[in-house]
Amino acid sequence: MTAHTKTLIRGARLLGGEPQDVLIDGETVAAVGTGLDAEGARVIEAGGLVLLPGLVDLHTHLREPGREDSETVLTGTRAAAAGGYTAVHAMANTFPVADTAGVVEQVWRLGKESGYCDVQPVGAVTVGLEGKHLAELGAMHDSAANVRVFSDDGKCVDDAVIMRRALEYVKAFDGVVAQHAQEPRLTEGAQMNEGVVSAELGLGGWPAVAEESVIARDVLLAAHVGSRVHICHLSTAGSVEIVRWAKSKGWNVTAEVTPHHLLLTDELVRTYNPVYKVNPPLRTEADVLALRAALADGTIDCVATDHAPHPHEDKDCEWPAAAMGMVGLETALSVVQQTMVDTGLLDWAGVADRMSSRPAAISGIAGQGRPVAAGEPANLTLVDPDYRGDVDPAGFASRSRNTPYEGRELPGRVTHTFLRGRATVVDGKLA
Repeated sequence: MTAHTKTLIRGARLLGGEPQDVLIDGETVAAVGTGLDAEGARVIEAGGLVLLPGLVDLHTHLREPGREDSETVLTGTRAAAAGGYTAVHAMANTFPVADTAGVVEQVWRLGKESGYCDVQPVGAVTVGLEGKHLAELGAMHDSAANVRVFSDDGKCVDDAVIMRRALEYVKAFDGVVAQHAQEPRLTEGAQMNEGVVSAELGLGGWPAVAEESVIARDVLLAAHVGSRVHICHLSTAGSVEIVRWAKSKGWNVTAEVTPHHLLLTDELVRTYNPVYKVNPPLRTEADVLALRAALADGTIDCVATDHAPHPHEDKDCEWPAAAMGMVGLETALSVVQQTMVDTGLLDWAGVADRMSSRPAAISGIAGQGRPVAAGEPANLTLVDPDYRGDVDPAGFASRSRNTPYEGRELPGRVTHTFLRGRATVVDGKLA
């Protein structure tokens, strides 16, 4: 990575607005304005580029420890930097599971060593993700990793008593339980969204109610306890309405949507290409439009990638045997530009809110999601919104290549990423 004492970003459109100069001095933003002095600074001519605060992902699978054949903390954070991220939250479904202070500290230290972005571990809610006994929530919070987000993602905390106890426990330190909403009995044997396409293809259907019923239960539990619940990868129009209703009550409920659920539909499953197999499954066009509208109006708080890397052999097989998941860190901003910015649903300030400020606020991660202003940490992303290009996974920094966008033209390209003033990406390439 490239370190400079001073860097002057000249003429960038801050949050998509009028061109401004931003002077970075060491780890912080020294000044924002026009005609700033460039003496002694490296100068980046940023005319036409959009300047955003560094992106923050609430939902990343880094796979280490245990599945380093899919991803490592190093390769995953390199992919994050390439996508404009300066912080990611590493989910707990590793091997061993991140259900103790020792494992979350290991992941946290690996993130420190990588240096490409901040890594904030997410602790498991239950021991071994088995849903039977609470994990060491307090010990993980009190560890060097300072865990505040807990999730059994990949599995649902389906026991209402266990979920209630988790919500009660994390309330003591303003933590949040992030729920993978999937009623397991309703999704036994499920292969794709339940609907017209699943009926025609003869694949086991994954009904929307399997997600919606868990969300309804958990927002009620959160209200009863007076605690915080976050809904992972919300995917249906019905789920949107439940979250909207809960927020209208003033309950402390937040939700995320993935880029792929903003763009792709279950019609793609007609190809039987396992790259489209994901949990929760791709839904209908009506669901996609409802998710976009909810992200635009703030019902859905943020975009989270659910970056789920898998080795070639786990995806290049028949549909029923294929692993669920897609890589997403390196394409997320482009998909959001296509679905939300280019459609007029969000401006770039809205993108900064949904992909940086709000996810950072939900997790409480320090120094991230801050405004681009004098005295703030220089966690920054420069984007070329006019770029158009086909996605080529061969050029990914991620160790895995299971992208649903191969060969698809997407807009926008991250040209520079700065982590506390250090350039991790320069001219579109990892530094």
